[in-house]
Amino acid sequence: MSELPVLDGEDQRVLGSLMEKQSTVPASYPLTANALRTACNQTSNREPVVDYDQSTVEQTARSLRDRGLLRIVWADTGRRTLKYHQTLDERLGLEPDERALLTVLLLRGAQAPGELRTRTERLHPFPDRSDVEACLRRMAARPEPLVRELERRAGQHDHRWIHLLGPVPDEAAQPAAPAVDRDVVIAEGADTRDARVRSAYDAVATSYADRLIDELDVLPFETWLLDRVVAHAAGRPIVEVGSGPGHITAYLADHGADATGIDVSPAMIEEARGRFPDHTYELGDLRRLGRPPTSSGWSAVLAWYSLIHLAAAELPAALAALTRPLDPGGWLVLALHAGSEVRHVTDIFGHEVNLDFVLHDPAAIVTLIESAGLTDIEWYLRGPLPTHQETTQRLYVVARTPS
Repeated sequence: MSELPVLDGEDQRVLGSLMEKQSTVPASYPLTANALRTACNQTSNREPVVDYDQSTVEQTARSLRDRGLLRIVWADTGRRTLKYHQTLDERLGLEPDERALLTVLLLRGAQAPGELRTRTERLHPFPDRSDVEACLRRMAARPEPLVRELERRAGQHDHRWIHLLGPVPDEAAQPAAPAVDRDVVIAEGADTRDARVRSAYDAVATSYADRLIDELDVLPFETWLLDRVVAHAAGRPIVEVGSGPGHITAYLADHGADATGIDVSPAMIEEARGRFPDHTYELGDLRRLGRPPTSSGWSAVLAWYSLIHLAAAELPAALAALTRPLDPGGWLVLALHAGSEVRHVTDIFGHEVNLDFVLHDPAAIVTLIESAGLTDIEWYLRGPLPTHQETTQRLYVVARTPS
């Protein structure tokens, strides 16, 4: 390999987008000019988010072609349409694991090994974090290094890495984003927080149920995931902790699962029993989850938006409590709000409340689940649905206990 190419920001975004789509949507690759522009301007898995016009994308592609980093080809079938194919991986002689890491570094800038492992999941499966670090060090040890480890900044737990194919925004020159204090929700004590949560959901139970009872009718991804849980359970016991008005538990039961709902709010349990009298709902706390009376353990435990009021410091113990009563091979299924803030809410459906909602970083959640000893971790992040009046990204995680 000769001297490394030097890529500006637009070069990096175009090549990174092509490398990503080549792996994730091979049936649509190479990309048309319109598809390439859409890929560059995605609002997910991109940092920074950009808004390139078509002219910028096409001019960048032609410049990359002239440098031997991109080919412009004709579509094989249908209309004669120009398509774009990257050749950077060929130029650099990348192995599959190196290619995955470089793709994400081109698209998102400086990142820690744990973030890279999570964000390359669809590109290359790294068994654990140490495999990511080994690959990064191999890339850094090349005669022409492809990556470099940054000095750890104050307040950061991990060293981050950058690629060496062109300028990366100098974050050290920019004011650091304020750290999110996800433990502020228990500043007055966990018991005080728990009392507020119970009181709030007791107050809003009927309105909450009226508003959300049919929400699965317009949530196809969620129903797909719940159907998978039912199929996995194959008639064995399932529990939903924090079951609220009971509609998720009812969906599971109506589709053949032996499902039980548990909630800390007496009013929510009353709503669930009244609306779904043929199903099972019990008062209980997810942090003290027991085993089912008819089995050695649960085939699946669902925490469907029931961890959203817990502090970050409480999550390891909560995950342990949910994992402990699972059967070998059982599934833990989480739904959470994703983000980097704690939202204080004073009104829910016209009822005055005093609640804090904790938004979590997906990579941090996946790391916690790994630390809890679970395997085969899948996670999905979807954007908010304005038609459903959502304002946060949604994180869904499925993980399995060792058999």
